[in-house]
Amino acid sequence: MIRPALDQIWQWLDQVPDPEIPVISVVDLGIVRDVAWKGDTLEVAVTPTYSGCPATSIISLDIETALRDRGIGDVSIRTQLSPAWTTDWLSDKGRARLEEYGIAPPQAAGGPDRCPHCGAEDVERISQFGSTPCKAQWRCRACLEPFDYFKCI
Repeated sequence: MIRPALDQIWQWLDQVPDPEIPVISVVDLGIVRDVAWKGDTLEVAVTPTYSGCPATSIISLDIETALRDRGIGDVSIRTQLSPAWTTDWLSDKGRARLEEYGIAPPQAAGGPDRCPHCGAEDVERISQFGSTPCKAQWRCRACLEPFDYFKCI
């Protein structure tokens, strides 16, 4: 078998959606940390958004399935907890997709600077806990729509 180039593999991984936020890929989320050939085995290092993330096993399975479907027979998924994942690893494309989907991308100040629905800057936190542990629940005071905010980690 001719081994695919790493650039090609990264492109394939960019098509694997995050199971909790399917509009963003695992690459744009920044959790795929490294891809390397170790002999005939393709090793993929994955850093979960937090160490107890319940989606970690599904993400690993989805990555392995995507690569096997493209003819890579020997795949090893390695969980890498250090350094810990940070929202700084989100790509610009990923941040834009989050906002288009109605999730406010993380801001350095600790909260969203505007509503992802109407763009108004008058927003308030409803709950520190959102639909997943990595998100908080916010509401826009202008359009009154609730929205998830991807917490800055």
